[in-house]
Amino acid sequence: MSADENYTGLSYTKLNIMRYLALFITSFIFWLLLTWSVEPGSVVVGLAVAGITTFFFGKYYFKNVAKFIQLHRYYWFIIYLFIFIWECIKANFDVAYRVLHPKMPIKPGIVRVPLTLKSPFARAMLANSITMTPGTIAVDIVKDNIYVHWIYISSEDPVEYTAKVSGRFEDYIKKIFD
Repeated sequence: MSADENYTGLSYTKLNIMRYLALFITSFIFWLLLTWSVEPGSVVVGLAVAGITTFFFGKYYFKNVAKFIQLHRYYWFIIYLFIFIWECIKANFDVAYRVLHPKMPIKPGIVRVPLTLKSPFARAMLANSITMTPGTIAVDIVKDNIYVHWIYISSEDPVEYTAKVSGRFEDYIKKIFD
C-alpha cells in the first residue's frame, strides 16, 4: 500500500487514473495559456497534444497525486503569486536604483541559505522563484542548503539574509508543494 493510498483511501488503480488525469488537465491548461486561444481548432490540437503528452510521460509525473486534489493548496498558490509579483516589483526598483545610482552601490556575493523544503519539486520552485527575482540567482542546491548569488549582501547574519532572500517564498512553497 502506497503513501497515497493511506492518505486518500483510494486504490492504486484509481490513483493511477488520477495521476494521468492530473497530467492531462495540467497539459491542456498549459496549452491554452501558451496559445491564448479557445478557437475550436486550437482546442482540438491542445487536447491531442495533452493526450500525447499524458500517454508518453504520465508515469513520470505526479507521484503524490493526493496533493493535487487538495483545494487549500490552490488557495495558497494564488496568495503566493501575489507575494511573488510584489517581491519582484520591489526587487526591480532596488536593482534599478543600484544601476542608476552614480556610485553603483553593489556588494555582490554568494550566501548559503538553509532549506526546510523536502520535496525536489518544492526546492526547484524556490530556486526558480529566487532566480526570477531581480538581484538574486540560485546557483546550486547542496543537501539542505541553497547557494544564492546576491547583488547586495546587506547582512552577514545568516538568519537575516535567509529571511531576505527566501523568507516569504519558502513558507508559501511549503504550504503548496511540500
